[in-house]
Amino acid sequence: MRLSVDAIEAQPTEIKLHQVSRVLEISFDDGRTFRLPYEYLRVYTPSAEALGHGPGQEVLQAGKEQVTIVEIKPIGNYGIAPKFSDGHDSGIFTWELLYKLGEDQQELWADYLHRLEQAGHRREAPGQGDQ
Repeated sequence: MRLSVDAIEAQPTEIKLHQVSRVLEISFDDGRTFRLPYEYLRVYTPSAEALGHGPGQEVLQAGKEQVTIVEIKPIGNYGIAPKFSDGHDSGIFTWELLYKLGEDQQELWADYLHRLEQAGHRREAPGQGDQ
């Protein structure tokens, strides 16, 4: 699923990684704070691995319940590139994308769960299975 990202004026003021709960918390200068689970970020990575090279080429990211973020690299003054524990490190999350993922988290997560179900994948609850 491709996300349409509109330009935002808000800039991040703080980014925290919560390793136990596996959540990236990002606060913006407009007062909004979003708590984005690592799994959610991994399945919505803006990389060719997930998006393909054009519309209709998206690849469903399944089995990411246990993924963690092991490192974050700043990308200029416009985003970050997280390195995930499954080795994925090619997605650049702009501030606009992170804001959009925060604003639309409920709908996007529900859509992801629906697509998993349609594809016949069963999602393991966090804490189950091997990493």
